[in-house]
This record gives sequence, structure tokens and C-alpha cells, in this order.
Amino acid sequence: MYKILSKRQLSEVVWEMVVEAPLLAGHCEPGQFLIVKMDEIGERIPLTICDYDAEKGTVTIVFQPVGASTMKFLELEAGDAFEDVVGPLGRPSDIVEMSEEELKAKKFLFVCGGVGTAPVYPQVKWLHEHGIEADVIIGCRTKDLLFYEEEMRSVATNLYVTTDDGSYMHKGVVTTVIDELIAEGKEYNHCVCIGPMIMMKFCTLTTAKYNIPTVVSMNPIMVDGTGMCGACRLTVGDEIKFACVDGPEFDGHKINWTECMKRSAMYKTVEGEAVLAYQEGRTHEGGCGNC
Repeated sequence: MYKILSKRQLSEVVWEMVVEAPLLAGHCEPGQFLIVKMDEIGERIPLTICDYDAEKGTVTIVFQPVGASTMKFLELEAGDAFEDVVGPLGRPSDIVEMSEEELKAKKFLFVCGGVGTAPVYPQVKWLHEHGIEADVIIGCRTKDLLFYEEEMRSVATNLYVTTDDGSYMHKGVVTTVIDELIAEGKEYNHCVCIGPMIMMKFCTLTTAKYNIPTVVSMNPIMVDGTGMCGACRLTVGDEIKFACVDGPEFDGHKINWTECMKRSAMYKTVEGEAVLAYQEGRTHEGGCGNC
């Protein structure tokens, strides 16, 4: 059992949990993920490791209740426990493998949106701890969906926040901020973009204009998380890869985005049916004949 030490709501739709997992915490690196199972019959949910503390033996996860399983997570409170937590899984971010000279030669730009802000944070934090500067753009539809602003501000060299509706800071999408920063004379030679599939696609189209190498995370299409189900199969250049074992991070300019976006929608019907069954199960047990 893996005890939940704390739970807090980060935004209108996003929650954070700190979980006691000493063995995991001692081996985590930025970019990796873990699999959480709520109970004995629960679904295996792959979630990015948002933060970790080897000394305290804790890992931090961030989730948005969308499917039935993540909605059930909301029933848990501090003091409760997950049945299983497995990890760390996946390959660490490429920044971990860079030499000191390579890191110093990089001009980093991180772009994130939605729950993608969570996996960006440990990478920027890792760079900050190693004395490497990085600019960060956080995008969201409205101010109520923004989270980790202060945490990111404490580790980023410059933080730019943009909202689609203009309710906070800059008005517009993340790609407009990239264009504006480049127009102002900013130079970048390494971009990391993590967020909704459509955001990552258009971010790579934008960075391609400026010849900025761009890494993206394919965590959104993972299901099993161990390479067994094949659900996260994707085409990168002329190669077939699996997000969970070969990634989750890949060269965004080589990804077949049309294929990936279709794959990300494969289970929407099944997920919708599961959510409906969960919601109805909480209100009645049938038998009335009116449904």
C-alpha cells in the first residue's frame, strides 16, 4: 500500500497528491512516469512524476479527473492509500544525459499547457539546481485553470503566462508568445513542449519555422505503460516507437501528428461509457425501468 500524505486542488480541474513511495523516490529522474492502481480491481493509470524527494521518500502526482478511474481518485484523502504504485518507468528527459558543456551551450525554452505543466516543472527545477537558465511559457484557456505559477516562477529564468481569453497576463495561445519572443530577439536552441496533443502539434509547427529542435511528450496516448498493449504506438520519422518504453519524449518535428491525434481519440467511447456507469452507479442501482 502507498499512503497518500497530502491532497490539494491546484485549479478548477486539476489535483495534486503527495504519495509515500521510498523505493521510487530514490530512483526518479525528470521525464519519467509511474503507474497508479487505486485498488485490487482498479485500472492502471500512467501518470507523470511531477516531483520527488529521495530523502523524504515521496513522489508527487498531478491528475485531472476525466475518466472513471481518475474520478475515483477524488474519493481518496490524505491518510488513504493506493493499492499499487509502479515506477519509475520510461526514459528520463534527454537533459539528464547531457554533459555540463552541452547544458551550458543550450538556450532552453519550455512550453506547457493543461496538466502538461506538471511534467515540465521537474525538468526546469533540475536545470535550476544545476545552474542552467530556462524560459517557460504556461498556457491555459482561462485563469481558473492555471496552476504551479509560483512553483515555476521560483525555478524559471523568465516565466510567461498566457490565457486564451485574456483573463490573466498575456492574451493568446502559446505559439503567439513564441513568435513574440523571437521577434523581440530571444534566441533558443532547445525547446521542450508538453501539453494537450493539439498544442504540441502547433508548437512544433511554430518552432520549425525558427529551426528550434523541439522535444514533446507522448504521455497522453499511453494506456498500459509497459509496452504490452500497443496503444501508444506512434511513427517518429521512419520508425515505429512506443511512447511508454521508447519515450515518453520524442523529437516533435519527426512525429506523425495526424496518426497520434487519431490514436489519442481511440478510447473516447469506452471512457465515456465508463464515466456514465460510474456516475449512475453513485445515484441508483437500477430496477426502476425508466432508463
